[in-house]
Amino acid sequence: MSELELFGKDRLTLLGETPLVAETPESLLDDETTPIARFFIRNNGLLPQRIDDPEAWRFTIDGEVERPLDLSLADLKSGFPTKTFRMVLECGGNGRAFFEPKAEGNAWTNGGAGCAEWTGVSLGDVLREAGLKETARFTGHFGADPDKNGSFEKQAMSRGMPIAKALEDHTLLVWAMNGEPLPFIHGGPLRLIVPGWPGSLSQKWLTRIWLRDREHDGPGMTGLSYRVPVRPIPPGSDGTNVETRILESMPVRSIVTAPADGSRCPAGTRSIIVRGAAWAGDDTVARVDCSIDGGATWMPAQMTPPRNRYDWVRWSASIALPGDGFYEIIARATDSQGRAQPFRAANWNPNGYGCNVVHRVAVTVGEGS
Repeated sequence: MSELELFGKDRLTLLGETPLVAETPESLLDDETTPIARFFIRNNGLLPQRIDDPEAWRFTIDGEVERPLDLSLADLKSGFPTKTFRMVLECGGNGRAFFEPKAEGNAWTNGGAGCAEWTGVSLGDVLREAGLKETARFTGHFGADPDKNGSFEKQAMSRGMPIAKALEDHTLLVWAMNGEPLPFIHGGPLRLIVPGWPGSLSQKWLTRIWLRDREHDGPGMTGLSYRVPVRPIPPGSDGTNVETRILESMPVRSIVTAPADGSRCPAGTRSIIVRGAAWAGDDTVARVDCSIDGGATWMPAQMTPPRNRYDWVRWSASIALPGDGFYEIIARATDSQGRAQPFRAANWNPNGYGCNVVHRVAVTVGEGS
């Protein structure tokens, strides 16, 4: 039995075995709430050891705080208000496969994202209990997973965020997913969810949050890791001596979830219902448009309002087809800042972050077309 089958993820596309990485085909993201079985997997190291009693899982908050905390999962559940939000979690490298030339890293298409119901407590509530010092500027996140060589001497991934993001109501310490105990493969029994920003911030198997007086410098925070050029660079550059910034809010993205790429419709079909999802990091989705003529003309899609901030927008459109033949459906989202998805990524970077080109789905109407 493969690892994907072991975790009930056999319909996902395997991108890497060590560490385990798998994405979800866009057509399997057609649910309003992404089922656990269809939620992508992104690990940076090997899996940690399971524990028998999840309620006894412990994590600490220390550093630039007045009262360092050492809490169990049971302490979190009983000591702070419980909240549930449906929110998108997205890998920073989602869309990497569409960069030209190819960038380093797992070749995600659009499937490094999902939208689940996350239940836990606001990290901000816990930080306020610890008492943030005026010197607290940044967080550092630590997990129980060893690196990809099995070593515990350094973190497989240890990223951090500015205090303002940590204090957002929707930044959660999570113990449940879609109403079920947080699955082990998704970081159970306790993980962070930092919505709108790269998923690498949402530390799995959380053991510690270190409050710092400066930007965190753990694995995933230095060099070119999760950083993009401040100014555009020529595609294919190695990033040497390039000024970079940390990738924070993820860019706007829309995907077509139905019909699936390569679908066929009976001869004589003259309209097709297209469905999908769109999201926009810290911003909101202003509109989604569809085209079947390469972008010469566009049709606005109808959008369902999100349940809460960071939820994705589900959309649909009925598109008229002029005749039998081959069509390429293009979906393009625009965010609340007026930024639309490009046809070709203009933000090439060596590690392939933030590529959000339009999604294209091929449909053939009639036999022999």
